[in-house]
Parts: sequence; C-alpha cells; structure tokens
Amino acid sequence: AYQFSTLVDLLSVRAQNQPDLVAYTFLQDGETESAQLSYKELDQQARAIAVQLQSMNAAGSRALLLYPNGLEIIAAFFGCLYASVVAVPAYPPRPNQSLSRLQAIVDDSQATFALTTKAMLDFIRSRRVDNSEFSSLKWIATDNITLDLACDWHVPNLTLETLAFLQYTSGSTGRPKGVMVSHGNILHNTELIKKSFAHTFNSQVVSWLPVHDMGLIGGALQPLYIGAGMVLMPALAFIQKPIRWLKAITRYQTTTSGGPNFAYDLCCRKITEEQRSKLDLSSWEVAYTGAEPIRAETLELFARTFADCGFNVKAFHPC
Repeated sequence: AYQFSTLVDLLSVRAQNQPDLVAYTFLQDGETESAQLSYKELDQQARAIAVQLQSMNAAGSRALLLYPNGLEIIAAFFGCLYASVVAVPAYPPRPNQSLSRLQAIVDDSQATFALTTKAMLDFIRSRRVDNSEFSSLKWIATDNITLDLACDWHVPNLTLETLAFLQYTSGSTGRPKGVMVSHGNILHNTELIKKSFAHTFNSQVVSWLPVHDMGLIGGALQPLYIGAGMVLMPALAFIQKPIRWLKAITRYQTTTSGGPNFAYDLCCRKITEEQRSKLDLSSWEVAYTGAEPIRAETLELFARTFADCGFNVKAFHPC
C-alpha cells in the first residue's frame, strides 16, 4: 500500500504539513535564483488553475502543457491533476521550428485544452497555425489566472488507476508515441526511486533535465514524494557551461543529481583545473546515469578528474 492515495493527496499533505518549505528553486541562467515555490504556493497555484479548468468542464479531457524553462510547468501539471485533467507535457515550439511534432501529439492525444504562459501564447498565435487540431484547442494562459480562485476548488474523485498524464517520445525517429501513466504508476515509480537512491527528507536534488520529459518523474516529482527540496536549471544553461551544474551541487550541498553519459563526459572536457579548485562535491551521494549507453571509461575519467573536489566514485548509480 502507498503512503498517498494519489498525487493530489501527496501535494495536499505536503502543503498542510510543510507549507513553507521551499520545494523548488529555479536558476534562470544556471546560476541566478529567479523563482521559488513553497509547497503551500504550489498547492495554491494548482488549485487556482484547476478551478479555471473545472469552470470549463474540462474533467476527463487532455491538456497540452507548453512552457518555457521555469516552474510554471510544475504548477500547470498539478493544476491538471487537481482538475482530473490528463496532462500532456511537450516541448514548446522554437522560432523557425516546424510544428509537425506538436501537431502529431495534439492529434494522437486528442487534447482539447492547451496551457501555457501569456508570452508563449502570443508567440504561438503569431505563427498563424492553420492546422485544425491546433486552432480548435482551448488556450489558457495560466500566468493570467488569479490566485483568488483557489478557494473555489472542488476535490475531484481520483483513484490510483486514474490517468495522470501522457508521456511522449521525442519523435526524432518517427511520429511521437505516447504512454499512459496513472497516479498509481507514478507513485510506484517514485517509491522505487526513493528506495534505490536511499532518499530521505534530508536529501537535496539538483537537476538540469527537462521537466517536459525525463526530468519529471525522477526529477520534479521525486523531491515532492520524499518531502525534500530541489533546484532546477535549464538544460541549455548546463550544456553551454557544464561548470554551472557542479557549482550548483557545491552551492546547495546536493546529495542527488545526474544525467546521461554525455553529461559526465562534457564536464571532463570543458571544466578547467582552476574551476575545479573551487568545487566541493563531497555531499554528492547519488550520481545517477542512464538514458543512453553508459561508458565505463567516462565514469572512470570523471571520478579521477573530480576526486580532488571530494567526489566519491561509489556515488555512481547506473539506472
């Protein structure tokens, strides 16, 4: 049996018992704190978004989530769950990028709503999309929703079997394929991660993995599950300057962080000896790696390169 009945129950309990704990901190450029959310604030934002959806009779429908890097997508994700709406996270379109992947997701998921920010909505509308699936979506700019709505929230009837969200593949080798993920699926997976990583409420997580896909369950939802805090940064901030990742681990005395094999390789190739001299990686207990082939020589090189920074080779955790 799970400690929580659904993800809505999970966040509600956190908001009640740890209201002021900072759940999420966002580093806009990988270094500067630009936004924070406590459990209470996340719960309030989710309720307000849910009331907007409930007022539009959205329960049971699917909603596309199109957000730039930041904490807005986390609030929108829970806003959907709080309204019994199936969330469909997707990468927002970039300038001059084809919308074919997004259109394929809208078509396959049968989404009827789309949640985003006002700025992103203006950008999407400026693209003058003529596709019928896209133009028929009911668009909601969640940063326009007043928090006063939160008090009108009606608790939905949810179970472990209730569908929570649809996870789509990148679509790089064909049409994006969706996987149906229930509340029970997520709670089961987060419990497995908690046990595998030996997480406690004292754990501290840093992640640059995109919340739109691989950074959701193992990233944004895991700290919530264990009642801990998390620091996020855009993937591009890490790729442009890999030192930002390890500086964040040093700054926040991080216990858990990781990424694919290429991330460790990038750190070895791009971080200078002078930069390494200012790092303290001794708090890093779980350095997970996966999502692509794991090369032993990469891990060995990283361990040697950052040994003087306090990195413990036993922290590596292939998954």
